Amino acid sequence: MVSTNWQDDYARKVEEYAFLNILAYWIVDFGVLCGWQFIGNPKQPTFTVCHLVNGVYEQQQYRLGKTISSYLFPNLQIKLDDIMPITAVEP
Repeated sequence: MVSTNWQDDYARKVEEYAFLNILAYWIVDFGVLCGWQFIGNPKQPTFTVCHLVNGVYEQQQYRLGKTISSYLFPNLQIKLDDIMPITAVEP
């Protein structure tokens, strides 16, 4: 889950995780804490799946109404609405 120091989650950890060869990580921002340049404008709850490809993370963002998928978990099919709190709104 995204912390109030969201810059670490979207920027600094990317380099650290790639260096450690972590194949994937997820960023959950249901509190809409992150800056719009990372989760879009208008800001809304976002689930970001990051996959390491050739040493660089490719990011896929999911919003409410979308189904999350991951090549690491091919049978995973979760609707974002099922895991995000109903009260998730922009602060």
